[in-house]
Amino acid sequence: MNFFKSFLASVLGSLTALGLLFVILLLIISATASIINVQTGVSSLSSNSVLDLDLNIPIVERPPVFDEIQNLLGIEEEVIGLPDILSAIRIAGENSKIKGIRLRSDFLSAGWAQTNSIRKALNDFKSKEKFIYAYGDVFTQKGYYLASVADSVFLNPGGSMEFKGLASEVLYYKDFQDNYGFKMEVVRHGKYKSAVEPFLENEMSSENKFQISSLLNDIWFTLRDEISISRDLDSNKLDELAANNEIAIPQDAVLSKLVDDLVYEDVFDKKIKTRLGLDNKEKLKIVSVKRVNRSKVDYDASIRDRIAVVFAKGPILYGEGSESIIAQGVFVKTLEELAKDDWIKAVVIRVDSPGGSALTSELIWRTIENLKESKPVIVSMGNVAASGGYYIAAGANHIFADPLSITGSIGVFATLPNAKSFLDDIGIQAQSVETHPNALGYSPYQALSKPFEKQIIRGIENIYDIFKERVAMGRNLSPEAVENLAQGRVWSGKQALELGLIDNLGGLQDAINLAAKNLELKEYNIIEYPKFEESLENMVKGITPSLQINNSLKNLVPNQILLQLKNNTSSSPLPYIQALLPYKLEIR
Repeated sequence: MNFFKSFLASVLGSLTALGLLFVILLLIISATASIINVQTGVSSLSSNSVLDLDLNIPIVERPPVFDEIQNLLGIEEEVIGLPDILSAIRIAGENSKIKGIRLRSDFLSAGWAQTNSIRKALNDFKSKEKFIYAYGDVFTQKGYYLASVADSVFLNPGGSMEFKGLASEVLYYKDFQDNYGFKMEVVRHGKYKSAVEPFLENEMSSENKFQISSLLNDIWFTLRDEISISRDLDSNKLDELAANNEIAIPQDAVLSKLVDDLVYEDVFDKKIKTRLGLDNKEKLKIVSVKRVNRSKVDYDASIRDRIAVVFAKGPILYGEGSESIIAQGVFVKTLEELAKDDWIKAVVIRVDSPGGSALTSELIWRTIENLKESKPVIVSMGNVAASGGYYIAAGANHIFADPLSITGSIGVFATLPNAKSFLDDIGIQAQSVETHPNALGYSPYQALSKPFEKQIIRGIENIYDIFKERVAMGRNLSPEAVENLAQGRVWSGKQALELGLIDNLGGLQDAINLAAKNLELKEYNIIEYPKFEESLENMVKGITPSLQINNSLKNLVPNQILLQLKNNTSSSPLPYIQALLPYKLEIR
């Protein structure tokens, strides 16, 4: 027995030692990676270079936290951060050794607002008398919208191209709920609050059709007009091409002048060589996004003044928060620390969220109000900053949105999962004993009681009024004006500017530039937040994403229902009252 105890203790001790050694090794690797990045920071570039901008990989708002470790271990996740893309384009535009950009955007994963930010940066690059050549085996509509900014656009002779206008599809679950006995009990306020409409009806309401149509048309006009300018084509002609589905084969794209020629990729590279004045036998000097970014030092330790960029991405839930979930835990703490940091001169919050918990939105809004007492707060809206996402943005000193951002959705609703009919069908009955008539409150196993429903309605109306007050105060609008803009209605960034819901059209860099200009900062460092703890668990998660187990429900239940279930399992005292985007708006 003593031998067994000694053996077990020895094994446990060895495992503990190995674990500590692994943690120390990761920390050493992280430190080494940082040193290497600094040492290779100002790497020289060859003359006549071309930036290889291959955007056929996932594009995220913020680069992965542990990418230095991933780089050295050779297990880097195939994603690229939007700030890295924009930074590389800007640096390439300023560097005389880089003459052009080789662009691939066949299957662009970025959102429409992100795509527009990249397109704007490419336009700025061209203004410096440099060229952009774009190539695609296949062009999705979004990919072509980006590629159309190029001086010349080339398509594979055996490829295809999409040019058809915009559409959005919404799934309705009423029959599903009726058939299977599992449904969402719904309480809503505002005629445009259609987040819950799919749970109540089998078809789209006229109000919802109206707002989606208005949004899609406004976004399409922006896309069409920018393509029209870049390709020197009449906008009405572009509408005809889309309406009549005239782009069926690659030759159609050439005849319509949407692309310049049909060539294979090796011929495409020869065309770039010709543009550079190179012989076909000479090798193209291609540089990557990372190489370009490393050619210029990002951080200058001698400069004290800083602008904080806080990334707020994902649904808004009650809890701690993470890189993909906005919650009061990490975000309130981060903003409170920034308020006390004298080196931080301004805070720019990048919001990309469809909303979620109304309570969490209020907690973050209040923290931003306190932060504004010590330094300016500017919001930059990403692809989506709607409902709760707009709630937390409304009080900022200044708000930027991309013309293609989706915002607004000022409204509140409640969803409560109910499985009573399903349980009845399989012979399960829920029984309760109460000290008072309504002591049970909400139960997913019993019908919603009238007193509880009345309580929820009062809560929704109260939060809706508070939401509108926050908007009226932050945007200096009358209560009547806010009510006309509210009721859950969604708007594009361009529409939001016209209505006074934002201050300017622009991206993250525009927000940073305004902060620096208003504070007369000529030199400053940009620091990204929130800072997530570099624990062993987080490191392993960051470098081994494939090992995480997926919830099997994701394959069985529609995403919109899963999001409601996630919100309702929150530890919030009122998890079911939501300020959430009307629907998962997928524009294609």
